[in-house]
Amino acid sequence: MSLRVILVDDEPLRAKLVKEALEANGFVVVAAFGTGAGLSRQVQDLAPDVIIVDIDSPDRDTLEDMRKVTFEQRRPVVMFAQDGDADVIRAAIDAGVSAYVVDGLKPERVKPVIDVAIARFAQYQDMRVELDKARSTLAERKLVEKAKGILMKRRSCDENEAYQLMRKMAMDQKLRMVDIANRIIDAALLLG
Repeated sequence: MSLRVILVDDEPLRAKLVKEALEANGFVVVAAFGTGAGLSRQVQDLAPDVIIVDIDSPDRDTLEDMRKVTFEQRRPVVMFAQDGDADVIRAAIDAGVSAYVVDGLKPERVKPVIDVAIARFAQYQDMRVELDKARSTLAERKLVEKAKGILMKRRSCDENEAYQLMRKMAMDQKLRMVDIANRIIDAALLLG
């Protein structure tokens, strides 16, 4: 299966050569742009699998566009640049760039670099999903603890008793514990 690519290159002649190199390696270049301005909308419209940016020195606006593409539209971004400054590289990585390759794009390096970037991006997305799940679980646990505290205070019972009351209510109403916790918290707020 051919990967769909958007190419961003600020030099037309180089963009032509890069496009040819990509197509020679089996990629389908769905669009080529001279700037990253409006890239987020283009990614939404064209639905590429990967974005390749070949630019001498990425500026703040370009990096912000990369951030939107990476974090909002969840696409890997591979950046080929001439600027090897550590601060620029750090800013690119912070913007979610999956691979930052200094010394420009060389045709023989295209496929391996893109393959690594896509694999790294997939790994990062998996970690992000796990982190979101852990945060959600922690938030739910905090709500359950807060609801148990309310029950313990109002019913003058211990923690285990409060938990059992909540658990029975959840089973009887076929709801999750966090839903019962939210109801208890809402009722406590309403009743003061």
